[in-house]
Amino acid sequence: MNTQKRQRGRPKSQFKESSAGTLQSLDRALGILKAVSRAERASLTDLSLSLGVPTATTHRILTTLQKHGFVAFDEERQDWVIGIEAYRTGVSFMNRTNLSAVSRPIMRQLMEKTGETANLAIADGSEVVFVGQVETINPIRAFFARGTRTSMHASGTGKAILSALPQDRARKLLMTSGLSSFTDNTLVTPDALFTDLDITRARGWSFDREERHIGMSCIGSVIYDEHKEPFAGVSISGPSTRFDDLRVPELGATVLDAAQQITHLIGGRVPVKEPDHSTNTT
Repeated sequence: MNTQKRQRGRPKSQFKESSAGTLQSLDRALGILKAVSRAERASLTDLSLSLGVPTATTHRILTTLQKHGFVAFDEERQDWVIGIEAYRTGVSFMNRTNLSAVSRPIMRQLMEKTGETANLAIADGSEVVFVGQVETINPIRAFFARGTRTSMHASGTGKAILSALPQDRARKLLMTSGLSSFTDNTLVTPDALFTDLDITRARGWSFDREERHIGMSCIGSVIYDEHKEPFAGVSISGPSTRFDDLRVPELGATVLDAAQQITHLIGGRVPVKEPDHSTNTT
């Protein structure tokens, strides 16, 4: 019987030795690069333990990535951070659709019309990643740094994207992450969330009232690509005191208009809504 045990404190590696059709060394390198990106800065030991990769191997991969500029080593803090080449790769992705450049003037108009901070985010699995923002001049305002991630079910932009997906796809996506609770207002049951998504789908914009951060509210609408697929969203966010019940519908219509403008300018197409035949007219 094999009594050999894995080293204490080290999880089972997520990288398989014989993954069909993949190169293990590249698999590991990309996994480490993503781990550094998510943590923003991380020590060699933390990366090794979290990924289940031996320390020596992790260090060799990091120094190789450093050689190509994808990570950098902070001598003062003795940890690893993302390098300039990773940023350039991200910029290249954004330039593919020119989403950021096209959205900027629309977001500025959105901020000026509503008086609230305008945000741009793209879908990434069960999360959204903020990739752009135009801040309001109001002294009390929302701020999300580029690269900030948040769960779709607790985000105005995320709920807008979820509402535009077929329900089975949305459920499958959410099953990978679960419905974590961030505040007392977070929608943490499928019934509550999908009821909210039905309302969002019908009116074209979502409303997050303190579902992610206490005291902050957000209204979002979805951006579609050329295949009529939801892949990003635009939103406004700010203190809940400025999102009163009388103002919210007007703000929602303004955000919806901005999302449709961006969709049109990037060559996207908004799906035509199917007519509702549920009403009995006999």
